[in-house]
Parts: sequence; structure tokens; C-alpha cells
Amino acid sequence: MDYLRNLGSAAATSLLQKSGVTLPFSLGEKIISFEGKTIWSLYDAVKRDDSSQVSVFVFDANQGNKRSQLPLAKNALRKLRTIRHPDVLKFVDVVETDTTLHIVTERVQPLSKALNNSPQGKDDWLCWGLHRVATALAFVNESCASTHGNVRIDSIFVANSGEWKLGGFELLSNAKDDAAVLYTLGSLIPDNSKYASSEVTKSGWSALKELPIYAQDAYSLGLLIYSLYNPNLPLPSNNATTPPPRGLIPNTLFTPFKKLLNPNVKARVTPKAFLDIGNSSGGFFVENPLVKVCKGLSDFALSGEGEKLELLRTLKESSDSFPPSFTLYLILPSLMTALQHAGATAPMLLPLILHLSSKVPPSDYNSLVLGPLVKLYASPDRGTRMALLDHLSEYADKLDEKMVVNDIWPHLQTGFTDTVAVIREATVRSITLIAPKLSNRILNNDLLRHLARAQTDQEPSIRTNTAILLGRLAPSLSVLSRRKVLVPAFTRAVKDSFVHARVAGLMAFTACGELFEPEDMAKGVLPVISWTLVDGEKLVRDQAFKTMEYFVKRLEENAQNMPETAQVGSVSHIAGNAGPQSVQATLVNSAAGAAGALAGWAISSLGKKLTPNDMQTGIGAENSASAPATAAILSSPSTSPFAVAAQSTQINSIAHSVPTSPRPTIGKGMQLGATKTTKFTDQFTAQWTEEETTDAWDGDLMDVNADADDWSAFETAPTNQTPIVHIDDNDGTWDEPLNDKTTPFPEPKSKSPLIRPKPLLTSQLSPKPEVQTSRFSLESRDTNRSISPNPSQPTKPAGVTSMVGMSKEEKAAEMAKRKEERKQRIAALKEAKNKNTNTT
Repeated sequence: MDYLRNLGSAAATSLLQKSGVTLPFSLGEKIISFEGKTIWSLYDAVKRDDSSQVSVFVFDANQGNKRSQLPLAKNALRKLRTIRHPDVLKFVDVVETDTTLHIVTERVQPLSKALNNSPQGKDDWLCWGLHRVATALAFVNESCASTHGNVRIDSIFVANSGEWKLGGFELLSNAKDDAAVLYTLGSLIPDNSKYASSEVTKSGWSALKELPIYAQDAYSLGLLIYSLYNPNLPLPSNNATTPPPRGLIPNTLFTPFKKLLNPNVKARVTPKAFLDIGNSSGGFFVENPLVKVCKGLSDFALSGEGEKLELLRTLKESSDSFPPSFTLYLILPSLMTALQHAGATAPMLLPLILHLSSKVPPSDYNSLVLGPLVKLYASPDRGTRMALLDHLSEYADKLDEKMVVNDIWPHLQTGFTDTVAVIREATVRSITLIAPKLSNRILNNDLLRHLARAQTDQEPSIRTNTAILLGRLAPSLSVLSRRKVLVPAFTRAVKDSFVHARVAGLMAFTACGELFEPEDMAKGVLPVISWTLVDGEKLVRDQAFKTMEYFVKRLEENAQNMPETAQVGSVSHIAGNAGPQSVQATLVNSAAGAAGALAGWAISSLGKKLTPNDMQTGIGAENSASAPATAAILSSPSTSPFAVAAQSTQINSIAHSVPTSPRPTIGKGMQLGATKTTKFTDQFTAQWTEEETTDAWDGDLMDVNADADDWSAFETAPTNQTPIVHIDDNDGTWDEPLNDKTTPFPEPKSKSPLIRPKPLLTSQLSPKPEVQTSRFSLESRDTNRSISPNPSQPTKPAGVTSMVGMSKEEKAAEMAKRKEERKQRIAALKEAKNKNTNTT
């Protein structure tokens, strides 16, 4: 059988290729059961341009004695092109030659084949199908003023959705056309006498000219009903004077059926009248569940809330009794369309959609479910967005990375700044489900900026969930992001005024304990945790002691692998090697327990309901300035000695490195600079503080124009005293700090701040007295004398232009300008030094 199908497909394709015609589709299997019942051969096919599934009706006049039927095929093509109706076979394309026709339509199968499959709920499905055929016939007779003339099982086709489509337009003719093919070529249709009315049997097809346009179609509709319900019985004789037996025809349908076969044309019921009888109160169409569902779906947008709820309840309770194709390809797409403007009914629609989609084959899941759902993220309707986020767990595992990054994230991120707190909270909670499918750029940049804002939200539950989310995301972040974000973010949570936010911060510290270096734990984590050991809430204190115990054990483990004393001439590095196996196992279990508790705990104090006022405006309709103001959530001042040291303190240590009380020395240059050391240090420190903190995050995490939303508040720390060093006259290495009897730092000659020179040491120094200096030494690399300012040119340091508020381009221009000024000042200093040397 497969061989015959493939042979027919190859023959049809070869025929067109010989004529030089390129097919816009690829022919598939031939429907063998349809062969010989009409003038057409039917093939499954796939369009080449979009890979959509279609059907192709092929007519070849060169086969057998079909040349006389060519006008019928061309009449079918002409009518199919011009008649558009939901219940009529949908025309897509055509390839036509002198003797062949290839009509491309939507993918269908013959009704005769569908009847053999015995779909679930067959009686309801048959009645619903008759409703569609009667609707199409009424349209042809009333609106088109035409006669179909070929209504039979072989002229009806079934789409993927289970809908019946009327085809077989070979004889369709307008009643006003005296030369219509209906009157002249009706006898060329295969088995035409079996379906012809008594008037045609007696006087031929031309007799229809004098009869109403519905005469033949009404009679054929009656025969169709009989053949559908009694497939094993022969058709009633067209010359019978008594009604045929009822057989399996439903009682409610039998009376209208007899009127369709009335021998008296004037007493015969028209297809339109038959349709009205079925649609009347208590009629066989009105009470059909499939008809009611289709009508409810088509009128869903205009229905009241009560009618919508009743329809959704019916779908939920009766969906298992519907034919699978009807559910998957008709109900599901209709509900997807309704969900786009569902508003308040979205929370009820989406669960039903996901319930019905459980029956969708994997091959169709993307096109039927995921594709439409992903597009709904672009909808500004808050009810729709809330429903999508609440049920994200039911379809998140089926999303791929491309969908999440390109289609979901650009719209989802608008929820972080929505003015409705419920949307903001649902957005934060949804990130856990899609985080594994976010790109590194989004995860380490865009998302962290949004979470920085969320940590200052006015809703406590949002701040708490943000801390929990960061604890879960930490292993997925880059190493650089972890070092810059985790400690400041968890610190902010620990200092939150909301008790559960503080607990979440402590749990997050423990869950991420394996990600911290020993030095970070000792200098950054433990000082923060110590605050909560005396917290006013017992819940916080208990968790604080557990967290403190965990990190102390980690540090004890690390200390066992450290040397007893630092080696001379080398820099000590705290190693992060693993300790004894037993201790390590205990610590891992402790951290894993915290991670598990963190993953299973989230707080939501919001009602999860959108008020009618919230639904009146869409997502993104408000200006970003209208977003809720950042709440002051830190319970301790920023000058706390336990603030996290997330930024280098080398700049602030300059002022402490230089003595402030001048001492008389032998060098005149040193005397001149002694009285102004403090001013120079202030100026020098101000410049480097601004330069090194302008982009402290290296531009890889936070938006430089959104400083209020990042974790920069946790990057400053109290100034640490840096030991004062001097240059040894013998070996040029860093030595012990000098005593208090050292010479103060000289004031430079230039009015502008100096650049930081490289600490290149020379082995030959001037026999002058020692000059105490910080690591920002002002000694030149090519001279053994310190730079002395000209006493005749006392100067005051110039103000430093602040780059706060500048754009990235302006900052870049300002930095370039400063570099050029530094070069000029260095040249001036060297020139002044040479002059002093010559005068000496």
C-alpha cells in the first residue's frame, strides 16, 4: 500500500517536472481510499516556503477518459478561489497547466476516512459536523444564490481540528447562468444518479433551471444524514413515495430529516430552514455540547463574566469527552486567542489551557502551546502577566534558552519596575525558574541591576525574596560578580528592618559559604553577622549563631593549613585548601542544609490579587519615574565600623601615611613644603579617590547612570592605617615603618594634582636625610634627589572637577583631558628640577 502511495506521488511530480513547472510544495502520500470516488486524486503535502502542512487535489486530463471532466475541475477551482467561508474548504494555492490542476488547500482528510476512525463522542461529533455543513449550504444557497449540486460524503473533508469543510465544487453554479456546468455536465460526476433528486432522475439536470436553487441541495443533505447514521444501509430510493426507515437517526433529527426528502419540492425544507430548526430553543443543534462550545468560544470576547465562567466550567468538566482533535486544534487555539485580552478571567483561562495542553503531542507542543504563551508576555494586560508568572512552573521546563532570552526576558524585566507590588513580587519569584536558561550577560549584568533595585523596594516581602533569589543564583554567577555582589547584597538584607529579610540574609550567607574566600569571610562576612548576634528578634539571633558557627569552623579549618608565621620577604596569602575530610563533610552538610532551606522557603505577604484599578493601566504604561520610591531599609548608619569593605582603602590611607606635624630639616626644599603637606595630601587624595571610584565595578555590572540602584553603598569602609615605609639605602626593598622623627612630605611646585608615579626604586640615594613617604613616592626614577618646589612660586591646589552626573562619553573626554594635563605637569616638574640642579 505504501508502495502505491509513493508511486502515485512520484508520477504526479514527474508529470509536472516534464512540463517545466516548479511545484511550491512537496507531495507526500496519496490517499488511496479517496481514489476513484471523485474526479480528483488527493495527496498530503508540505509547502516549501514555510514547511506548513497542506493537501493537494490533483486532476490529470490525460488519465483515462477524464478529458471531458476538465471543465468540472476548472469550475471547482474558480468557485473555490472566490468563495470564502469558515465552513468551506480553504484555498491556498494552485499550479495549473493545459491538462493538469494541482489545487493546494489546508491540510484535510476525506470524511469517509475520518468516519472509519470512530472518534470519541461520535454522535455529538456527527451532529456538530452536520451543523457546519448546513451552515455552509445555507451560505451557498442564500448569500451566493447558487446551487452546490454535489453534496455527499465524498465532498466533505475534515480539518485537523475536527471541523467539517464543504468541498466538491465541481457543479456549483449560479442559478442565473443558463450555461452553467450544473445543467450540462452534471451527469459526468461519478455516481451522480445515487445522489440526484427525483426531479433530476425524471427530467435530467437541466430540470433544475425551473426549480428553486435549494431543491437538489436539500434532497442531497437528507441523503447525507441517512448515510452518516446508517452507513451499513443502502440509500433510500429517489423514487420512493414513503419516508425511509429511521435506523440510527436520533429522534430529534428524524422529523426535519423526512422534510428534506419530501418528494414535493414546495414542501421540501431548505438547508437554511433545517439550520433554523436545529438552532431553535431545545433544537438538536443548540443542545449539542460541541456546538455550544464553539459558539461560546466565538462569542467569548462579547460575553458577560457569568457566561465566560460557565463556558470555562463546561470545558473543564467535559474536555475529556470531546474528540482529541477538537480539543487540541480548535478549543486550545481559541482559548489562546481569548487569553490575549482576558483581563480578570486570565487566572481561570491559563490553568485550563495548561490542563488541555497536557494531551498535546510533543511534536506540536511548541506551535500549539509555547509559541502563543511566549507571545503573551508582550501583552500589557496585568491580569495576563500575573497568570503567566503564577503558572510558569508548569511550562518553564519546556522553554528553551532562545525563547527565554529573545522572547520572554525583554518583556519580563518590565515587571521589576511596575507600579503594582504584586507584579514586582511575582517577577522576582519567577526568576528562579528561568535563571538556568538566561545568558551570562543577562545573568551577570541586567538581572543584577534589577535585583539591586528590588532590594530597596518598599515591600518587605519583595526585599526578602530578592535575598533568597540571590542566594539561589550565586552558584550561577561569574566569579567576578560573586565577589562584587554577594557580600554587599547579603549585608543589605541582614541590616533590613524586616525580620524575615534579616533571616533570609543570614541563610543566604550560609548557603553560599562555599563561594567565599577565607579572607572575605574574616573581613567581610563575620563583622556583618556579629551585628545580628544581639538582634532584638530571637528568630534572627538563633540563625545568626548558626551562621557564625559555620563560618568560624570554615576559618578554623583554613587556619590549620596556614604557616605559623609569615615568611620574611614574601607576601602572605590565605589559602583555601580543604581541611580534614571529617570536618569538611560536616561543613558541606551544613551549607547544603542552609541551601536546601533557602531553596524551599520564600515569603509572600502580598495578596497576589490585582485590583480593578491595577488592571485599568497596562504594564509599562507608566513612566519609570512613577515607580515606587526606594525605601530606607537599612537599620544601621552607613558609618558603622562593621560596614563591608568592598572597595580598596589604599587611597584613604594616604592621609594617615604622611605626618601632619612638620619637623625642621637640613634641606631647604623640604622646609618650604613642610607647612603645606596637609593641603597637598588632601588634593592628591581627592583626585585619586574620584578617579578610582568613578567606575569601581569596571563597567561590568552596574549602570554608571543608576548609582542609586546598585550596591555601591556597601563598597566603602573605614580607613585603615597603612604602615609608613621608607626606602632602604642599601637594597631598595620595603622596610619597617619610620619613627615619628621623620621629615614631612614636601609640597609640589605645580598647582595641579600630580599623577601617581610608579614605585620604581633606585639603588643609589642622595646622602640627604631620610625622607618619609607613602607607597605613592614622589621620587623620580632617574635621580637621587627629591623634587623641591620653587620657593618663589607658592601655589594652592586647584579644585578637582567632579565627574558625578556625567555621561560615559563626557567621563571619557574628561579622563583624556586629565591625562594630557598630567603629561604637561610632569614635564614642568622635570624642567624645574633641572633648573634647581643647575643652580646648585
